[in-house]
Amino acid sequence: VSQTHPNASKLPLKDSFTYDDYRWAVSSVMTRQNQIPTEDGSRVTLALIPLWDMCNHTNGLITTGYNLEDDRCECVALQDFKAGEQIYIFYGTRSNAEFVIHSGFFFDNNSHDRVKIKLGVSKSDRLYAMKAEVLARAGIPTSSVFALHSTEPPISAQLLAFLRVFCMSEEELKEHLIGEHAIDKIFTLGNSEFPISWHNEVKLWTFLEARASLLLKTYKTTVEDDKSFLETHDLTSHAIMAIKLRLGEKEILQKAVKSAAASREYYTKQMADGAPLPKYEESNIALLENTVADSRLPIVLRNLEDVEEQGDLKIDEAIDAEVTENGFVNGENSLFNGTKSEGENLNEEKSNRETEDAKESSSESTDEVKE
Repeated sequence: VSQTHPNASKLPLKDSFTYDDYRWAVSSVMTRQNQIPTEDGSRVTLALIPLWDMCNHTNGLITTGYNLEDDRCECVALQDFKAGEQIYIFYGTRSNAEFVIHSGFFFDNNSHDRVKIKLGVSKSDRLYAMKAEVLARAGIPTSSVFALHSTEPPISAQLLAFLRVFCMSEEELKEHLIGEHAIDKIFTLGNSEFPISWHNEVKLWTFLEARASLLLKTYKTTVEDDKSFLETHDLTSHAIMAIKLRLGEKEILQKAVKSAAASREYYTKQMADGAPLPKYEESNIALLENTVADSRLPIVLRNLEDVEEQGDLKIDEAIDAEVTENGFVNGENSLFNGTKSEGENLNEEKSNRETEDAKESSSESTDEVKE
């Protein structure tokens, strides 16, 4: 357009403006547009916020809001900063895959890093209808995207609840549908303090250990290979980000395997010792305040992120070699196991939020490296 538009001759950059310049300009704007409320507060619109938008990201909390009365963005410092010191803000609970794709940088020691994992109950499962109903009562779809986190425990309350239902026996499913205190049982599905049964816990942690191990095998290089490659090769900034991204995901998967194995061993011992199962009582309600990142707390009954599905995600219930043949291992089209937020974090980043998370980009990619 800058070359062919009738008014192009008036542009001072007509002869020097290139496609690379255009890509830089577009990415600069697209990665820095922010959602702010309109004057009447009835909806949100997009705007650039100079100066504030120059702040880089660090771990912390979102401390930015929008003052409707004064029509301005207001940001509280995360800490005391000295004169001349760089000021950081918290962009939100994003994985490094999201940072790389939407903002063009990799953040070391990201406390919210995670690996996307697709799981679903196969419609060929003999107990599919019962499992689907229990999941529906807990607000979880039969096929969805979850995540393995870099923190301990590696799974959220929602994923724990899904895996418990996924591994339930027919009798356990009946107890959650028509049994005594069925509502309480649904309510505590995501609470690790109240296992369904020792056998169910052993089964779900065995499955998670196998699934994380399978995901690790889909990579063509090992953690050691990646670390060595970073140290011994002269790489572009883009190559460094890509290798760090896959390295970080492998480390998360390795932690998940180790954590799942430890849980499997613990619950196997509980089962062997005939330990009594903890029983839920209403007096336990103090334990049930919701924290999404803590799998000890109950499932939150809300919608998970919509997932573009190409047919059903088929995961066989068996915990053996059949997993490789029938399991859905993150899809053929996934990039480093995905770039979008998984559903269990929707409460942290809703699409219609105010500027608390105004760094959210609506673009799909960027060439601008801010860091």
